[in-house]
Amino acid sequence: SYISPRLNTRLLFLKKFGRLPKLRDPQTLNEKLLKLKLERFGSDPLVRQCADKYRVREFVRERGCGEILNELIAVYDRVEDIDWDSLPESFVMKWNFGCGYNIICPKKSRLDIEETKEQMKKWGREDFWAYYSELQYKDMPKKIIVERYLAPQEGIQPEDYKFYCFHGRAYCVMLCRGREEGWPKFYFFDRNFELMRINRDSQSAPQGFSLPRPAGLDDAFRYADTLSAGFPFVRADFYIVDGRVYFGELTFTPAAGLDNNRLRRTDLMFGQML
Repeated sequence: SYISPRLNTRLLFLKKFGRLPKLRDPQTLNEKLLKLKLERFGSDPLVRQCADKYRVREFVRERGCGEILNELIAVYDRVEDIDWDSLPESFVMKWNFGCGYNIICPKKSRLDIEETKEQMKKWGREDFWAYYSELQYKDMPKKIIVERYLAPQEGIQPEDYKFYCFHGRAYCVMLCRGREEGWPKFYFFDRNFELMRINRDSQSAPQGFSLPRPAGLDDAFRYADTLSAGFPFVRADFYIVDGRVYFGELTFTPAAGLDNNRLRRTDLMFGQML
C-alpha cells in the first residue's frame, strides 16, 4: 500500500478470487467498492469523518439521530493517558481508526489492565489502512474512546444488525447468530424481516426458517435510511438492546471490498444497486 494502493488491491483481489478486478468497468459490489476506496474515499471529507469512530458521532447528531449514540465515557489520545481508576466496572474501549481494535470489559475487576495496555499500544502502532488500502483510514488522528457497556436483559452481548444501504435506502439487514457459541451464521432479512436467501447460510436454512422480529427493527431501518442519505453505499451497523436502537458504526468497505463469502449473483445484484 505504501508503494501503490492500486497494485496492492489488485494483488489482494487476485489472491482472494483467482482473477484481477475490473476496476475500469466494475460490475460487482466488491469491484465498485474497490474503485471507490481507491479514487474517492481517501479524499472525501465526509466519508473520512464517518469512518472515524469518534468523529462520526458528530455526524449522527447533525443528522438528528443523537438519541441513538451510546454514552461516551472518555476519550484519550494515548494509552498512557487512560485513567483506569475512573472507568466504571463495565465498559467498551476501542481505537477509532480501523476495525477489530476493541476491548469488551463486562467486569473491570477481572480485567488484566497491564495486558490490556500492551494490547492497546500494539494496536495503536498499526497503520490499519495499509493492510487492504482502505484510504479512508489513512492519516486519521488516532483516538481511544470508551463507551458504556450495553448489557441486554437476556444474553451476554447485544445483537448486531448490519444494514446494507444504497443511495439512502436500507435494502436489507444482516444478522449474526451463534457467535457466542462459536458457530456464527449470517442471515439476511428484508424490511419485512422475511428471510432473503442471498448468502450461503440463508440458502442452507431449512424451509420455513425464521427468527423472531426484534422490537425496534422498524426504528433501526429508519435510522439507517437517514444516516445513509447521500452515500451511494454504506453499511450502517446498529445494536438493538431490549427494543432500543444504538448506533454502532458506518462501514464503507465491508471486508475491505474483498468479500469472497458473498455469492456471485448477490455481488452482481448489489453492484447493480450501487
